[in-house]
Amino acid sequence: MPSQTSDMTLSAPAPAETATASKRLLGACSIGTFIEWYDFFVFASAAVVVFDQQFFPKFDPMTGVLLGLMTYSIGFISRPLGGIVFGYIGDRLGRKQALVWSLILMGGATFAVGLVPSYASIGVWAPVLLVLLRIIQGLAVGGEMGGAILMVTESLDPKRRAFWAAWPLCGAMLGNAAAAGVLSILVYAMTPDAFSTWGWRIAFYLSGILIVIGLWMRLSVEESPVFNRLKAQHAKAKPPSLTNALLRSRWQILSTLVIRAGENTLFYIFITFGIVYLTRIVEVPRSTALNAVMIASILEAISLLFLGMLSDKIGRKPMMIGGLLLALVWSFLIFRILDNATFAAATFAISVGLLTHAVIAMGEVPYFVEAFPTEARYTGFSLGYQLGSVLSGAIAPFIGVALIEKYGSTLPISLYCLVLVVPALIAAFLARETLHTDLNAGDE
Repeated sequence: MPSQTSDMTLSAPAPAETATASKRLLGACSIGTFIEWYDFFVFASAAVVVFDQQFFPKFDPMTGVLLGLMTYSIGFISRPLGGIVFGYIGDRLGRKQALVWSLILMGGATFAVGLVPSYASIGVWAPVLLVLLRIIQGLAVGGEMGGAILMVTESLDPKRRAFWAAWPLCGAMLGNAAAAGVLSILVYAMTPDAFSTWGWRIAFYLSGILIVIGLWMRLSVEESPVFNRLKAQHAKAKPPSLTNALLRSRWQILSTLVIRAGENTLFYIFITFGIVYLTRIVEVPRSTALNAVMIASILEAISLLFLGMLSDKIGRKPMMIGGLLLALVWSFLIFRILDNATFAAATFAISVGLLTHAVIAMGEVPYFVEAFPTEARYTGFSLGYQLGSVLSGAIAPFIGVALIEKYGSTLPISLYCLVLVVPALIAAFLARETLHTDLNAGDE
């Protein structure tokens, strides 16, 4: 597969000047992804456990769940557009500006979801408003992960690039855990009627507090030194067309899309469809499923740091290929364990699934950073990453529900995972190893 020239000498971007600046940068990027993925996952969880009652009450329960998941899936459709918009901002105006605005957009939309009246109050306008806000969430998320990862990987020691990339991913997983934990506490503390009527809204209101903290931290960090270097070059000469840069990176975008689609399918089958399966098929309490996801997400967050260090030693390809194979095998085993209908079984099954996902992530994410030239890195990364999400995370839980409704078996769901993972494995095999890539190469 064609790709840009890499440099094995690691003439890397300048590290942040002080340890304090490095910690501030890691904190700002991690808390931002924490907030954005808290917001995104609290919507996904609520779509499974409560939206069918609040916004689609005229349908039977499983149809209501499908409609709730459709509103959840719509957020993925707008992600590529968010990747283009925020990618352009990030590649032309700076990584920092893109990250600040993505955070504002996400937090505002999530807070507003908590204000949307129920179907009983305003009829069809309730799901319409829900869909509109979900689209805005998707736009914001489309520019978040790529930007946060670029900020840390372009600013800190290149010999530990995967380890730095793990920090924003940790923030995302802890955001998932926080969303599951907050909803679980609300379920436990309230009667089912109180939670379904108004209690779930509290989880969305909390986003308003988090956004203020995250915004303050993001405004305090410096711009990426790699971007500053590129900006200085463009001050002397007209910058190349972003469209041309993306066309030169078309194979990297395709590779990113295909690998991301395989990984993301597995993730959302393990976590979002896992909640559906536990609560609607196995019929365990909602708090059991949410607590299992919370613990599994925390374990993945911790494992990401260690797997990042491993990726910096053995390379990106072994991590991607090994992780995809492990996760694929687990997709055939996880439901047998979930069928035990116990908290221990649910926690174990989802935790193993997310640990295999962490292996993939710590191969693919640094690879996605290292595959693109600086002038198209934000846009190329975000576009391929989010297009892959549309083809996977957007529809994986929906397809899972539809398949189990039609066949009454989880085998078709595992085979669906196989169909998406095989192309990802091929793309990972064809990809070049990018471990020692100089992020400044090709920018002269």
